[in-house]
Amino acid sequence: MSVNAAPRTHRFISVDILTTSYRVVGKTLVTSTGVIGLMNDTTTSFMEVHDARLARIHMPTKLADHFEVVRLVKEHILAVCLGRREDMGPQALARGGYATVMQYPIRVATQVYELEGVVEWPGRFEFKVIMSEGTRNFIPLYDAKVTGILIPTLKVESPVMLFNRQQVDLLGLLSQRAKKKKKKE
Repeated sequence: MSVNAAPRTHRFISVDILTTSYRVVGKTLVTSTGVIGLMNDTTTSFMEVHDARLARIHMPTKLADHFEVVRLVKEHILAVCLGRREDMGPQALARGGYATVMQYPIRVATQVYELEGVVEWPGRFEFKVIMSEGTRNFIPLYDAKVTGILIPTLKVESPVMLFNRQQVDLLGLLSQRAKKKKKKE
C-alpha cells in the first residue's frame, strides 16, 4: 500500500489587494493554510486573483479594468485586506507558534500608504525580529486601517490584513507616540 499525500481542500477567499499603483479586488484560491499560507509560501513568487476588478490608486472608486484572472507578483504587494479573521488561516501560522501573545498597536508607513492596527507578537516587541528574521514576509495586522499618503480619500478598513514587511519604510508603536504639549494661554 502506498502512502498518498492527503488531499488539500481548496476554497475561494475574497481579497482586497493594494499595490503601489492599483487596488485589486477579487477572490483567491487557498488551501487549509489560508491567505497567510499562500502569501508566505516561499516556493512561488506570484499569486492569482479571480474575478479581479482593478482601480488605479489615484481614482480608487473608478473601475479601470476587469479580468477573469490576474496574476500578481507577491514581492510588489503592499497589503492584502480580508473581510474576516478566519480567512487568514490557522492561528498557529498567523502568530508563528503557540506562545502567549501580546497586542501592540502600531503605525506602519510604506511609500504609498499608512497602515494602523494591532500586531500580535509573542513576548516583548522586537522590531529587528519582526522585520528581518524568518521567511514570513507578510505579517498580520488586526483592526487595520489604511490611508493613502498622497490620496487621503483612499481609505480601507479591515478586521485583518497582511502587510509586506519588505515594503515598510517606518514602523512606530502607538504607545511610544510623543505626548502633545499644552499651549500656553
